[in-house]
Amino acid sequence: MKSLTRLMPTNLLPTCLVPTSLLLTGALLSGAASAKEISGVDVAEHIAVESTQLQLNGAGVRSKFFIDLYVGSLYLPSRTDNITAILDAPTSAVRLNITSGMITSDKMRDAINDGFDDATDGNIAEIQTEIDAFMALFSDEIKEGDQFTLATDKSFGVTAYKNGEAQATIEGEAFRQALLKIWLGDSPAQGSLKKAMLGKQ
Repeated sequence: MKSLTRLMPTNLLPTCLVPTSLLLTGALLSGAASAKEISGVDVAEHIAVESTQLQLNGAGVRSKFFIDLYVGSLYLPSRTDNITAILDAPTSAVRLNITSGMITSDKMRDAINDGFDDATDGNIAEIQTEIDAFMALFSDEIKEGDQFTLATDKSFGVTAYKNGEAQATIEGEAFRQALLKIWLGDSPAQGSLKKAMLGKQ
């Protein structure tokens, strides 16, 4: 497990950023069987986060200027296209498989900032500290082939994994819901991706 001090000095860690050693002790595991291939990415049918098994709800492509940027997948305890049920689910995960070298750390942070702004209708003040902590997790270089998994838990918050290794857990229910709404809210990152993640394609 990577040390959090590589991401941010220990004495500067905000209270919303909880060392994963206190919450989660293992790495994220992927299911061996692939459900489908999307934009060159083998999308797993199931993933396990610690002892919780989640199944693929839907997956699609985030594209811009006709270039596939990443494959986004949504995993839930059971399949549904009901947004309220998804937001209320005790556990869920959004996985992003980077498929383009156009995505850099700066561009990822900008996109996520814009996503939080859209997800909250511009009312980000309540979760700004959590957003700042989350952004610190994307300070390292991002390369084509990298995989980010954002595992949500209503009790603990959001645990971010990069290439299967837990980085940190950020607490807060308002933050957790806003994160999911980046892809599933009324102003999602991409309408076609939201539809795909809901299993409607």
